[in-house]
Amino acid sequence: MKAFSISRYKKDGELQLVNLPEPSVKEDEVLVEIHAASVNQLDSKIKSGEFKMILPYKMPLILGHDVAGVIKKVGSKVKNFKAGDEIYARPSDFHIGTFAEFISISEKDVALKPNNLTMEEAASVPLVGLTAWQALVEKSNVQSGQKVFIQAGSGGVGTFAIQLAKYLGATVATTASPKNFDLLKNLGADVLIDYKTQNFEDVLINYDVVLNSQDNKTLEKSLEILKSKGKVISISGPPTPLFANELDLPWYVKLVTKLLSSKVRRMAQKKNIDYYFLFMRANGKQLAEITRLIEAEKIKPVIDKVFSFEHTNDALSYVESGHAKGKVVIKMK
Repeated sequence: MKAFSISRYKKDGELQLVNLPEPSVKEDEVLVEIHAASVNQLDSKIKSGEFKMILPYKMPLILGHDVAGVIKKVGSKVKNFKAGDEIYARPSDFHIGTFAEFISISEKDVALKPNNLTMEEAASVPLVGLTAWQALVEKSNVQSGQKVFIQAGSGGVGTFAIQLAKYLGATVATTASPKNFDLLKNLGADVLIDYKTQNFEDVLINYDVVLNSQDNKTLEKSLEILKSKGKVISISGPPTPLFANELDLPWYVKLVTKLLSSKVRRMAQKKNIDYYFLFMRANGKQLAEITRLIEAEKIKPVIDKVFSFEHTNDALSYVESGHAKGKVVIKMK
């Protein structure tokens, strides 16, 4: 099969198109013929080696964290899926590799594709959908009437999280460029802040939840807008010792996370605010919940561009530019 892989960490290096054997299928896995994949900032960060302490991958490595496709074969202990099923998934860490023609995925990471989405639309959902779900539902337990601030609303996570927060009954604020305001209003954003001319900390007050996706300076400012017992969920760091313990990372990584997050944890504790670092994980059951919301037309994917498989490097470069509105998708078929 054809696949795009890396043989070493390099920030500016391109993915290499290689020919590899079709993946084998373990007893609890399904073999998926990939119809579409999507590109995430996580792919770029792994390529550059930014996460090598947290995710020490072996080389060569096929990148890609989102997939939509058709099951071609199932393992002997797979119970909930069969050959011919149209599915989508975010394969678990250390089992990624969707920039390819085929991938084997654990049954527990897979969900049936929403029947009202194309393959390209479905491929855009898993990573950002699960990130939003785990931040707003699992970690924050967002309730109707609460106020939620979602940074960078026009990005992949932002466009999904705005819709989910609105579905949960929250008042939603976000930052964006004015050219994207109409899009974000249509997705459900109530308060729109021009990040170029306005300081969100001057506009927002007494918020319940912040979904932080920016730098540490923005994270520290976010603490100022939260009420006592509010929650800030950061998907951009800094990672915490709790996170390191949950992943059972080596002692030296736990020490690094303690040092990196000491300032924000101290600031949050002083303000009686809960700070969490979220490194989303694969979860087929949660993805099935997202499927129900999509099929009920409560949430819709937002796609900026679709690239052919041959132009995977162009798709990754476009995501790295930071200009994408919603998701960037790679079409196999």
